Amino acid sequence: MEPQRLDRAAGVLLGAACGDALGVPYEFAPRLHGDQRPEMIGGGLGPYRPGEYSDDTQMAACIARALAEADADPGGEASGSEAGGAVLSGSVLDAAAENFLTWRFEGASDIGNQTRAVLGAAAPARGAPGVAEAMLAAAHERYDSGVPSAGNGSLMRTGPVGLCFLDDPQPTADAARLVSRLTHADPLAEEACVLWCEGVRHAVAEGGFEGVRAGVDLLPVNRRDHWAARLAEAEEAPPQAFNPNGFVVTALQAAWSAITTTSGEGAEHFVAALENAVRAGDDTDTVAAIAGALVGARWGASAVPARWRSSVHGWPGLAAGDLEDLGRSVARQPASALRG
Repeated sequence: MEPQRLDRAAGVLLGAACGDALGVPYEFAPRLHGDQRPEMIGGGLGPYRPGEYSDDTQMAACIARALAEADADPGGEASGSEAGGAVLSGSVLDAAAENFLTWRFEGASDIGNQTRAVLGAAAPARGAPGVAEAMLAAAHERYDSGVPSAGNGSLMRTGPVGLCFLDDPQPTADAARLVSRLTHADPLAEEACVLWCEGVRHAVAEGGFEGVRAGVDLLPVNRRDHWAARLAEAEEAPPQAFNPNGFVVTALQAAWSAITTTSGEGAEHFVAALENAVRAGDDTDTVAAIAGALVGARWGASAVPARWRSSVHGWPGLAAGDLEDLGRSVARQPASALRG
């Protein structure tokens, strides 16, 4: 791959982790004002050490490891027919589900209610073939029962999926829907993940932030106007206007606002956008992690300040260099290894 693409791929998980760790101390605390600069001082709900990221990046790492460690298996059955197309092999999806359960019982420092409920329901299938199908079924059952299932928990971790098929928007969108459905079966969550993954894919492949807007065309026709309007709102208002942001739509709007209402390029924009995302208030680590995956995809790992690079770390023992390697590994995966 071209060095610039590899740098941008390396920036996806690292950017998410930086936003996450920057937002951790301020989660559900009084909102910072414009003259206050967030810092990676730790604390928060964990409590976390300075520079330690939370469940947002922990779950993203679960997905990235499943994708990076996939092996081509011509005999493997593809998964995802329920989600609108066979796009990821059953072994890849099972690996992601298994990683989620390992994280849930061995590494989760905090966890959202929706994710907790679905992983708990799928836990009896841990270690067995088809664990992903059990998780998908649990998420669908919860959604079908009328329990609200459009939290920001699948959007916060979706960045690595944007690295799966760097030259092809449609399978990227299909994979985004499927991986979202592992825990969040509400179509709103799927649609948000489609937009953000197309944003990440385009940013890594081409440079620029146009992918989020272009992702609207990957949605069902009757949903395009809704999302085009929500993006337009975000481009005209500050991040704190989309509060509370535990809802997937307002979380996406807050992150998109943080990026699009911030000026500058390269490292300057990377830092300013993440600080702006934290100032959204409420679920600060999640909004900043969502924004971080996209600005990291656009500006690359090389845009991350040394002070953040040396500080950021988290479960399962990943530091900045490990997160960069993981992003590059996913981007280098051939489609045949992911689809089976």
